[in-house]
Amino acid sequence: MALLKEPSDRRTLAFVGTTFALSLGGYALFDKLPWWAIVPWVLATCWMSFMCAVITHNTIHVPMFHSRKLNKAFQLVLTLAYGHPVSAYVPGHNLSHHLHTQSRRDVMRTTKVRFKINALNLLLAPVVLSRDIFAADLQYATAMRTERPRWFRQWVTEWVVFASTQVTLLYFHPLAFLLFVFIPHNCAGAGIVGMNFLQHDGTAIDSQWDHSRNFVGPWINWWAFNNGYHTIHHMQAGLHWSKTKAAHEELVAPHIHPNLDQPSMPAYIWRMCVSPGIRVDYLNKPLVLPDEGPDESWIPGVGDTPNNASLGAEA
Repeated sequence: MALLKEPSDRRTLAFVGTTFALSLGGYALFDKLPWWAIVPWVLATCWMSFMCAVITHNTIHVPMFHSRKLNKAFQLVLTLAYGHPVSAYVPGHNLSHHLHTQSRRDVMRTTKVRFKINALNLLLAPVVLSRDIFAADLQYATAMRTERPRWFRQWVTEWVVFASTQVTLLYFHPLAFLLFVFIPHNCAGAGIVGMNFLQHDGTAIDSQWDHSRNFVGPWINWWAFNNGYHTIHHMQAGLHWSKTKAAHEELVAPHIHPNLDQPSMPAYIWRMCVSPGIRVDYLNKPLVLPDEGPDESWIPGVGDTPNNASLGAEA
């Protein structure tokens, strides 16, 4: 029997391998690299680390391997490629964002970010949201220590592996660690939060179809494993990424407001941040932000964890 559930995930494995080659290669060869090679090498490592953040998102919804042990081992690999424990992605994303999108139970809701200059909303969303995301992760882990001990042990293992690796690499070469590990990891985390902002800010949270923005251009979807098709992902979170394009075209495109199917992510970011640089809703009207209160608790009690595909089989 094949190890992978879907043959298309051979590309996933190639991306992860490339990320390690760039990160560890840059770290090991740093003292021999010519000065002109360092910047493009770091930029390539940042991009591939961001792709590993996307892969992390995919695998916590749809684990890649038939074997549970292989899936757990791959979470450790992704933890080092993405730059954050993979199990920690589950509470803030699967249980908070997916089940309570853009409400006060969504720790990633875009309405928390309220700068007058719209470009700052996108650029600083990761900074504004990261504290609440991290706090919610810790609250969930504390609650799950006794309620879901297997998840908790995996979470602890990933933190130990991640922290010990970071400390070791920092000790032996601080500057190489900064350029080829620390900066790419932080770019990955910021990128995945920023992508969430692009996909949900100004959408209709109570609509069956218009709750998410899609980026349907072929370039971004080749690199990001079809994660531009976000509406169908919220509708069928357990659908493998290789099937989301066809599902979007069949089930979503005939019903969604046309403004929520954007052909180009760079063009949309330009309009959002530069020209005209105005924060609008999906109808192109100035966005009216709701009154913003504190986060509401979403952490499930014993037996309350929803049994649906959005949690991910390995959650």
